[in-house]
Amino acid sequence: MNAFRLNRKPPYLERSSIHKFRSFIILLLGFSVYMLLTSQAFAHGMSEEEKQSIIDGGNMAYMWLGATHMLSGYDHLAFVFGIIFFLTTFRDIAKYVTAFTIGHSITLIYATFNGIQLNYFLIDAVIGLSVSYIAFANIDGFRKYLNINPPRMMEMIIGLGLIHGFGLSTRLQALPLSEDQLLLNIISFNVGVELGQISALALMLLLIAAWRKSHFFQTFSLITNYMLILWGGFLFLMQMHGYEHTSNAEEYMLATPAAVTSAQHTDSDAKMMADPMEQRWQDTITVIIPAKGDKEYKILLKNGASFVYSWQTDGESLFYDFHGEPSGDTTGYFQSFDKDTESQASGSLTASFLGTHGWYWRNRGRSPVTITLKLKGDYELQQHGQEPEQVNPAEQTETYTHDSL
Repeated sequence: MNAFRLNRKPPYLERSSIHKFRSFIILLLGFSVYMLLTSQAFAHGMSEEEKQSIIDGGNMAYMWLGATHMLSGYDHLAFVFGIIFFLTTFRDIAKYVTAFTIGHSITLIYATFNGIQLNYFLIDAVIGLSVSYIAFANIDGFRKYLNINPPRMMEMIIGLGLIHGFGLSTRLQALPLSEDQLLLNIISFNVGVELGQISALALMLLLIAAWRKSHFFQTFSLITNYMLILWGGFLFLMQMHGYEHTSNAEEYMLATPAAVTSAQHTDSDAKMMADPMEQRWQDTITVIIPAKGDKEYKILLKNGASFVYSWQTDGESLFYDFHGEPSGDTTGYFQSFDKDTESQASGSLTASFLGTHGWYWRNRGRSPVTITLKLKGDYELQQHGQEPEQVNPAEQTETYTHDSL
């Protein structure tokens, strides 16, 4: 009996270790929830004054945005965390992190400079899978569960870094980039991303180094990597759900009750859209998006008011965000209903608040793009400082040309 007691660990040490482990799990879960709730919407959701402040702030403003974006980019940080998890030497850490940096810098700079845009939901879905991949490799899942040799880690990190770069480029292209200093804006943003990554990396290394000394580290490492696998899978499903909503927006609008959504079709609207020959539009507006530029067009809707819309470009696809902003709001809040990169879109909306509703378009091409927007419903046109110009009274429509909105 005495020998049994002598071989046991002191109770206070057991309680202390268990308390530390529980505290870490609670901290990790809290950090995960925080990252999931962290908003990255610093694109068109900014006011025009904030956009102008970015332009006036020059390259330092883009550098600051890059750093803050990386520090709030939980998917990128989770991937970096997975890369360094079992690395113990500075040489290995520098080698693999540099490979990731080179990968995402290539696509960030190239895609943004050339105006290459991919569906951001699909890109973020693949980034979510990359988090699962790196954690699966950390637990030697390829050998243990698939009975195959894992792919070369260096090549995979560079390849996945290229995909992460497209995600960063998608966010950057929504900012008011300067045509005259486009390359410097991109490089400044990328430098900020790397500074943010270095800051986050230092904190991660301190955290891992502290826990590496604990006899709970093996258990901690397994739990953490399994959590990363599940988290990456959750991010993938969440982004694919968002992609479904944007690619089949009308179907979801019809299926969602008015009490829970701000965008929905009514039976009359659906009938009107199904038979365009029967439709008589109230207003036809022409909006010109300059080369390498962006514009917004808004109408005013009362709470509960509905309208139907249809717009198309003269050929080129544009990134757009269909959204609404409550009247009198000073916090910068906006609600996005649909985002994509297309040459045309149509639908209807029933407003859930009084405010302006409309579109933000971004043209990354080298030539101006003309948009023809048609509207019908219970709304008020916003003149944007210009007088309307009526055309062809026989069609009973009005056309407005906006050189600047």
